[in-house]
Amino acid sequence: MRIPWRRRQAGRSRRLLELAGVRPGSVDHSDDLDVCRQVAFRAARRDCGATAEVMLVVEELLNDEAEYEFVVALLENLQNLVSHGLDTFRSPDEMRLLLGPRSAICWDTVAGFWTAVADWRVGIGAPLEPAATLLDVQNENLRMLLWTANRTLSTGEKLGIADAVRYEKAVGSPIPGFSHIEVARRITGQDSP
Repeated sequence: MRIPWRRRQAGRSRRLLELAGVRPGSVDHSDDLDVCRQVAFRAARRDCGATAEVMLVVEELLNDEAEYEFVVALLENLQNLVSHGLDTFRSPDEMRLLLGPRSAICWDTVAGFWTAVADWRVGIGAPLEPAATLLDVQNENLRMLLWTANRTLSTGEKLGIADAVRYEKAVGSPIPGFSHIEVARRITGQDSP
């Protein structure tokens, strides 16, 4: 029987979690999505002294093509967090200044995808919900889940992973090399097609 708190983290996860100040044993280290969420939630904070170092590791990870999906998930979580305009988190412009050349390309790709999702929602006449209720959540763990899985638009409305999945199903255009449909399947424990 495996004891979860005794598992050792993969090198990238361990480095990022340590830089972000995540307590050892507080994350299921086998779940990349959780690692991305935890690291982003801490690295996006204004009081995180290691945000630049986290972003250097992100840039370094992009030297290996196999790390692309992991990095896109982390950058998307960061973008979602900073989109909310909360004083707790850095601004999108502040985060952008910390990106290296490869991570800047990924950042722009993720931003372009979400712009397409928002345009598609408007184009089909689907109303968007206000982000205010999302931002009023008090529970820290729930905040992390909701704030990294949703983004606030300049209109004060929100988009989330469900919107991305609907967009991909309707239009068939995921982020190159990263599909929200696949992420949703992993989260729910469903097999890929």
